[in-house]
Amino acid sequence: MPLEPIDIRFSFAGKTLIAASAIVLALTTGCSTKNYVRSQTGPLIQQTNDLDAKTSGDHRNITDTDKRAQAGIATAQSAAASADQHAMAAGQSADAASQSAQEAVNRVDTLSGAVANLDNYKALSDVSVTFGFDKSVLTKEDKAQLDQVSASLASARGYILEITGGTDSVGDAQYNYQLSQKRADAVVTYLSTKYHIAPHKFYLIGIGKDNPVADNTSRAGRAQNRRVEVKLMSNMTQQAAPQTAPTGGQ
Repeated sequence: MPLEPIDIRFSFAGKTLIAASAIVLALTTGCSTKNYVRSQTGPLIQQTNDLDAKTSGDHRNITDTDKRAQAGIATAQSAAASADQHAMAAGQSADAASQSAQEAVNRVDTLSGAVANLDNYKALSDVSVTFGFDKSVLTKEDKAQLDQVSASLASARGYILEITGGTDSVGDAQYNYQLSQKRADAVVTYLSTKYHIAPHKFYLIGIGKDNPVADNTSRAGRAQNRRVEVKLMSNMTQQAAPQTAPTGGQ
């Protein structure tokens, strides 16, 4: 009988020890789990932070690159606009120069009524260029023919250029006069611009469908009448007399 209380205390004490062990084990296990989680999540957090920093840096680089690109585009656009303005100004200057040259050209009704002492002029060359129907634009072949005229200018002195524009018989007479003037102007513009011939050297006549050089009843004849005749004429009396060697000596 006295032994029963001892068994009960022992058993109670044993339960107490088991419970304490469970608490210790639970605490130990909890700490281990936290350490494990910390060891696993620590690198992930660091990688995430590193990725965020890299993303921010890439965004800044992209922003800077975009700004530089925009600045470059703006500069290029400004340069292009400036170039366009210079080209426009140059074109306007060229047009103004061409217009001034055209205004300074001698426009006459007849050559004999405008050139003094015409009998003293001798034709050095005669070239004719033709145009398409209702056209006043020089072709490549026309320009090649006009270049032949310029070859004689270097040795010519006291010369004039008689420019006579003509048309075929098709159409209104007044319109043909204007068209023949346009054709003659095209020749004058080409020669004066390319070879720097002074405007006063030109004597321009637009005769329309007057004085045809061929029969207007045929297509071939009408094509010949749509022309501009260029005559290089020189006042031979203005040519320098040949210098003779002086007689005698010193």
